[in-house]
Amino acid sequence: MTKATSSGARTRARELLVQALYQKQIAGHECAELLEQFHEQAAYERVDKEFFDKSLPIICESQESLEIKIDGLIDRPLEQLDPIELSVLLIGVYELESRIDVPYRVVINEGVNLAKRFGALDGHKYINACLDVAAQSLRSTETSG
Repeated sequence: MTKATSSGARTRARELLVQALYQKQIAGHECAELLEQFHEQAAYERVDKEFFDKSLPIICESQESLEIKIDGLIDRPLEQLDPIELSVLLIGVYELESRIDVPYRVVINEGVNLAKRFGALDGHKYINACLDVAAQSLRSTETSG
């Protein structure tokens, strides 16, 4: 897999993660059920499967602690976040915290692009601001250099 192909596959994996986390919030599905369901989708064949399969369970299991971190970044109650915004922030904060192999600028850029694709009209601006604050906190050595 070439670098361009793998980065496209990683982007598509993040898109599926947004959809799965949105579905979890709206319909209350369990993580194992979501994994099974998304594995059956044709879109799954074009994603970075390892990234998706590792990330979704970790985000699901640590959602409460991720939400506590997100709550400290945002200027409104967590309950007022749109489900798409929350999904994108869960992915972004997870990556900033646990995926040091992904540069913080990539995490922010991918979050902004996900918000543009799935979110409200100007939601990407909010995501950009939140993930920037998160990067300053969670990757201070990387962001200061």
